[in-house]
Amino acid sequence: MIQLLFLVLFAEGVLAFLLLVKIGPLRDLVIKSLDQLKMGKGPATVKTIAGTMSVILFSSVMSIFKIQNKGAKLGTMSPMDQVLWRTHLLEASLMGFTLFLGFIIDRMHHYLRKLINLRSNAGASKEELEKLQKEKVQLEEKEEKASQQVKKLKEELSALSESLKKVKLESEEKGKRVESAEAHVASLQKQAADLLLEYDRLLEDNQNLQAQAIGRKS
Repeated sequence: MIQLLFLVLFAEGVLAFLLLVKIGPLRDLVIKSLDQLKMGKGPATVKTIAGTMSVILFSSVMSIFKIQNKGAKLGTMSPMDQVLWRTHLLEASLMGFTLFLGFIIDRMHHYLRKLINLRSNAGASKEELEKLQKEKVQLEEKEEKASQQVKKLKEELSALSESLKKVKLESEEKGKRVESAEAHVASLQKQAADLLLEYDRLLEDNQNLQAQAIGRKS
């Protein structure tokens, strides 16, 4: 029993050392082994073993107290009681250290696994951040191109507005010219009508004069 406890305690010490110190791939191998141990029926088996060792530890402690009480009543312990007391004390100490070291290994494995997950998440977050930064740069480039296009369109729109103003001014000038020409034509038409009336009057006067001249000759 004692030899087995020494062997278990030594194995736990090696596991704890490998979890504390990173030696090549040994830490990852130990973590994976503990991961597999905690899957399926592993936790129940470990709890059963720990419970059994706790019961044995409690029994050894009780035996130690019994031997001490017996020695206190007798005033001294017999050589056999001394051997039993030392044996139970050694077994209790080894089982206590074994359970304590097992608990330490379990906590170390738990926090190392959590640390690995955090590092993985941090790596993924870093990659996502780099991706977002690249997308931001691309968006800024697109925004700059769009800004240049908008600026170019504004310049074209300004040029078109200037052209439209020039065309509008030319149209207004042409309209004024047309109105002036129409007024001039109307004035010429009025003058022509007045001249035509004057011509008709003169023609009538001429005819009257000719008629008077003919009447005098006869």
